[in-house]
Amino acid sequence: MPNKLGKRTDQRMALIKNQVSELLWYGQIETTVDRAKSVRSLAEKYITIAIRAYKDEVKVSKTVTTTNSKGEKSQNVVEFTNDGPKKLAARRRLMAELVDLHEVKGEKESKAAFRNRIKDAKHPLIEKLFREYAPKYDARKEELGQGGGYTRIFKTGNRRGDAAKTCILKLI
Repeated sequence: MPNKLGKRTDQRMALIKNQVSELLWYGQIETTVDRAKSVRSLAEKYITIAIRAYKDEVKVSKTVTTTNSKGEKSQNVVEFTNDGPKKLAARRRLMAELVDLHEVKGEKESKAAFRNRIKDAKHPLIEKLFREYAPKYDARKEELGQGGGYTRIFKTGNRRGDAAKTCILKLI
């Protein structure tokens, strides 16, 4: 029987999805032990989805016609890398399931530098999953010969006030 965390289904799923998104974005969260166990289960499933699909890319070349200031036309062949069908399906599933977190402008970062840094990523959390976590955990999987085990729970004691058991859930 799954842990219901004392909440209705819609509230519980919203809570867990928010915490999974925060875990994937920041790398660790502090929460109660029961919530961490629920979050860990879902986070590992999402990482596995990304690992299975991150290599599926298709090279596409398009002919682009440009006109210079003298009115002369020239054609250039431009190559793009698009998501393959498997990666696209995985990306769409993750976008539907996770809360889309956005980049935050650095304290001493200019507006132009911030715009330049985020211009390619429409969904930064999904990009982070496919660009950082999937290759990292896929290499780990090849090295150790096992999948899963992407998170670790460190128990920190009881919370003051309601004495709930707290922990830090961390990606390893």
